[in-house]
Amino acid sequence: MNSMERRPDSSGKVRDIYDAGDNLLIVASDRISAFDYILPSEVPYKGEILNRISAFWFNKFADLVPNHLVSISTSEFPVEFAEYSDYLSGRAMLVKKAKPIMIECIVRGYLTGSGKKTYDIDHTDCGIKLPDGLTEASKLPEPLFTPSTKAALGDHDENITFERCCELVGEDVAEQIRDFSLKIYQAGAEYAATRGIIVADTKFEFGIIDGKVTLIDECMTPDSSRFWPADEYEEGTAQNSYDKQYVRNWLLANWDFKGPAPALPPEVIKETSERYIEAYEIITGEKFEPMKTKESK
Repeated sequence: MNSMERRPDSSGKVRDIYDAGDNLLIVASDRISAFDYILPSEVPYKGEILNRISAFWFNKFADLVPNHLVSISTSEFPVEFAEYSDYLSGRAMLVKKAKPIMIECIVRGYLTGSGKKTYDIDHTDCGIKLPDGLTEASKLPEPLFTPSTKAALGDHDENITFERCCELVGEDVAEQIRDFSLKIYQAGAEYAATRGIIVADTKFEFGIIDGKVTLIDECMTPDSSRFWPADEYEEGTAQNSYDKQYVRNWLLANWDFKGPAPALPPEVIKETSERYIEAYEIITGEKFEPMKTKESK
């Protein structure tokens, strides 16, 4: 089965969510978004790669921060989803229900993207003063926690100061999500460095489960992070990447951001899929093989 006939209880840019009693089933589609727009094209294997990379990090960071993962094995999903097991295999994650904290927890280790834009204006990023002399892809003196609002689907996230974050979610929760974000980023960046990848920045989301701040959604994937090949890194220029920056660059060069988002050319789809697969293989250390194929052997 190539899709779910059952309608999701809610949907995000990439993920569809189904109620599963005490838990949720989160299904990562092959949809791709950029600049907060959902593109009409799909990228083969993307959903499975995002799901399995997240599971890899959830397991790796389990001692650092609690997370919502229950299982990614279809054999452990509720029986009501059994008829969709071919489609769900690899791309679905059974998770504990959480009350989402409505903040995007962004950690930046290098100056790029929106951080570079604000730096060029006033040498700050989300109200944090940065030293003079930085340029594109400069490594920051220390990783920065730069939160943003979590916008509704179709709207755009807004960068905010940590003080504003405290006002929105309370000082105690704000400090916890900041400290967890920085701790996970540091651990993930150190591990990725041993695999030849620079994690330039990444985004986390948290929720409350049983009264505790808990890591939810996805974790350090090519959709939520910028991954740069360490052996190609050169300060002062745009970096090659294993993430969807390739798609962002194509859109910037080929779309005026008016009207519906354009479909991606076949060669861009193919290259993007290959980059996601390469990211999976480098990070996990194993060759990518669709889980449906593995489980049928």
